[in-house]
Amino acid sequence: MLDAVARLTPRRDAGRTIPGMDSRTTDLVAARIDRLLRMETVVWLSSVASDGRPHLVPVWFSWDGDAVLIASKPNARKVGNLRANPSVMLALGEPDDDFDVGMVEGVAELLEASAAALLPADHLAKYRTQMAAIGLSSEEFLATYSQVIRIRPTRFLPWHGRTAPVSLTCTIPLDRRLVGAIRRAAGFARGAGAPALA
Repeated sequence: MLDAVARLTPRRDAGRTIPGMDSRTTDLVAARIDRLLRMETVVWLSSVASDGRPHLVPVWFSWDGDAVLIASKPNARKVGNLRANPSVMLALGEPDDDFDVGMVEGVAELLEASAAALLPADHLAKYRTQMAAIGLSSEEFLATYSQVIRIRPTRFLPWHGRTAPVSLTCTIPLDRRLVGAIRRAAGFARGAGAPALA
C-alpha cells in the first residue's frame, strides 16, 4: 500500500504541495473519487485526435469499482481518437461546489461485443429518466450507442477549492473493488507494465 500512497498522493514541488491538489492520504483520495464516480451522472471524456487536437465530450457512464464503461456511436470522433491513442482523462464533479471535482487518467479499450451484451442493467436504469425525456427506448439506445468503451484507471486526481469537499464528507463506504483498482494503478506506476485489458 505504501507504493499506492506514493503514486496517488499529489506531486511535490520543492517541498510544496501543488495548489488545489488534495493532500489527503490514498484511502481518502480513493474514497473521494469513488464517491464522485458513484454520485455523478455525467463524466467528461478527454481524448486526443490524430493531429494532436484535444477532444472533450460529456458522456453517460457506469462505474463498477474497477472500470468505467461508456456506450458510444461506433463512428463518433472519440472512438476514432481512441483507436489511435487509448490514453484518456475523465473529469467529474461540480465546480460550483468549490471545485469539488475529480480527474481520472486511464487507458481506454474499444470492446468488440455489443452494448446490449456488455452494459450492466443498472446503466440503463441510471439513465431511464433522461432517455424517456428524449423519447429514446432502451432498445434504441443499445442499437445507436453500440460501441462500448472500457476505461481502466491508472491514476486518480482529486481537486477542490478552499473548503472541505462534499465528496470527502459523504458517508458512502469505500468500494473494495476501487481498492483493487488503486493497487493495479500503483503496480502500473512501478513499471509492472500496462494493466491487462482483457
